[in-house]
Amino acid sequence: MPVITLPDGSQRAYEQAVTVMDVAKSIGAGLAKATLAARVNGQLVDAGTLIEQDAALQIITAKDEDGIAVIRHSTAHLLAQAVKQLYPDAQVTIGPVIENGFYYDFAYQRPFTPDDLTAIEAKMQQLVVEDHAVVRSVWSRDAAVKFFKDQGEAYKAEIIESIPADQDLSLYQQGGFTDLCRGPHVPNTGKLTAFKLMKIAGAYWRGNSDNEMLQRIYGTAWADKKDLQAYLHRLEEAEKRDHRKLAKTLDLFHAQEEAPGMVFWHEKGWIIYQQVEQYIRQKLRLNGYAEVKTPQVVDRSLWEKSGHWDKFGSMIFTTHSEHRDYAIKPMNCPCHVQIYNQGIKSYRDLPIRLAEFGSCHRNEPSGTLHGLMRVRNFVQDDAHIFCTESQIQDEVSGFIDMLFDVYKDFGFDEVIIKLSTRPENRVGDDSVWDKAESALELALNNKDLKWDLQPGEGAFYGPKIEFSLKDCIGRVWQCGTIQVDFSMPNRLDASYIAEDGSRQVPVMLHRAILGSLERFIGILIEQHAGTFPAWLSPVQAVLLTIADRHADYASDIMRGLEKQGVRAKIDLRNEKIGFKIREHSMQRVPYLVIIGDKELEEKSITVRTQKGDDLGSLSIAAFTERLKKEIEDRI
Repeated sequence: MPVITLPDGSQRAYEQAVTVMDVAKSIGAGLAKATLAARVNGQLVDAGTLIEQDAALQIITAKDEDGIAVIRHSTAHLLAQAVKQLYPDAQVTIGPVIENGFYYDFAYQRPFTPDDLTAIEAKMQQLVVEDHAVVRSVWSRDAAVKFFKDQGEAYKAEIIESIPADQDLSLYQQGGFTDLCRGPHVPNTGKLTAFKLMKIAGAYWRGNSDNEMLQRIYGTAWADKKDLQAYLHRLEEAEKRDHRKLAKTLDLFHAQEEAPGMVFWHEKGWIIYQQVEQYIRQKLRLNGYAEVKTPQVVDRSLWEKSGHWDKFGSMIFTTHSEHRDYAIKPMNCPCHVQIYNQGIKSYRDLPIRLAEFGSCHRNEPSGTLHGLMRVRNFVQDDAHIFCTESQIQDEVSGFIDMLFDVYKDFGFDEVIIKLSTRPENRVGDDSVWDKAESALELALNNKDLKWDLQPGEGAFYGPKIEFSLKDCIGRVWQCGTIQVDFSMPNRLDASYIAEDGSRQVPVMLHRAILGSLERFIGILIEQHAGTFPAWLSPVQAVLLTIADRHADYASDIMRGLEKQGVRAKIDLRNEKIGFKIREHSMQRVPYLVIIGDKELEEKSITVRTQKGDDLGSLSIAAFTERLKKEIEDRI
């Protein structure tokens, strides 16, 4: 007679063993219809799982994160079923869940085409309508190997043969299609109503380039068609906002094969870069940071001592000179400790805040490089705070306040906060990690901030708080971080004289707000779709003349704007004014200043915004004041 405890603490007793679906039906028909899977005593299981003893039960629906994962995993199997029905000679391999969707790898004698993709998706829709039951069964390893070999599924048999012989495994059957999987899956294919196949790509068997090339079909799946359409709309918006395309249109930067993962900044892009850097520099100055600069190339021994050499390994670019091995700096923290170590420090000197726009190099795999979002050379708005344990709370609190101010000025209002705790591969004993994790948790709670826990995601030297931004189309970008480090200062011999005269090791706080300036600018380009607020725009106003006789007046105005610190350009070309307006509107210039006979006579200007709003006739002083206020207030 099992007693089932539900998440709200209520209990239900049953006279005999019951399935998860039986429990759902006893609660209500609506819940039974929505049930996809469940957690029984914390373990994720199918809705058909039999509960024979007392248990804690959480029923999983499409409203739950687990539910979406089950939908996506089940849709991967639906894809494989459709492929096997359409192309019986195709062999199935693996089909996991990925962010926003799934994929499945197939071995087939010819490349799949876009027409094949359309046919496969149509077959999947048919299988949904047919509403096949999805049934789990337990097999011995050897029986499963024989089954798949008999089916001609050599890849699947190879996977199973790598499993220990004494281990049972689960197979799922739906409409004559059988696949290996630990599950869970939806109860029937009719639950899979919102999906779309996205693209075809190549993938080596088991990720090894020495193996056969397979065909990978990617798809996306959601709880309902409304969520699917919203996701597809976000993809369309992301395509329009792709910073690489906008960079070409707006002449901001480029990359080329001779320097993979490195950025060639053009004048306009470099203006944006400098505006971002100078803005952060001012914030640092106002918050008590000392800006420093450290070498790009440092002897291997320092990185071995700090622990980075073992941690980063092949990601470190190296060079050799005069029988010594050097690392091209992958990060700034060990070098900042060297500056701290110059001279004896007293407790009265702490906290010491050292900041650097530090240029770092990391040998990221070429396949992961992506515009400004993933590069091999980047600059961090990096800083390290050396303080006592008693100062941690004030320093973390002050940093969080500064971070929120910065994000607000850049137009980001929604910040997602996560606390990442000790990873499996780490330095320092557990007592040190206990102190560091408790300090960050206390700092967040003292600020009354909402946050989530990320177990095992901390840096190898300390736990961290991660700050992620949600952009205007719902994408999340992890940018800011602050980490408490009790280990590295000790490894690199940092110390201070405490009030009692003893020598103590300072706590080191690693912190950044933007993270990589390159990546943050990429995010800004996509957030604003290239239409920057005036304070960030590389060109803030363009003066457009209607005829040659207006050139001298326009030039005088431009010189006056430049003296006021406005980034202005002038277009004196013998082109129609409508053409000039369209061209500079496409360049996302915030203000278009039109100068013709009327403006020359009245010593005024006519102003249009990039959005097409006509501000009419203004005095030069009124326009200058408006633009300067917009820039100063970062509107």
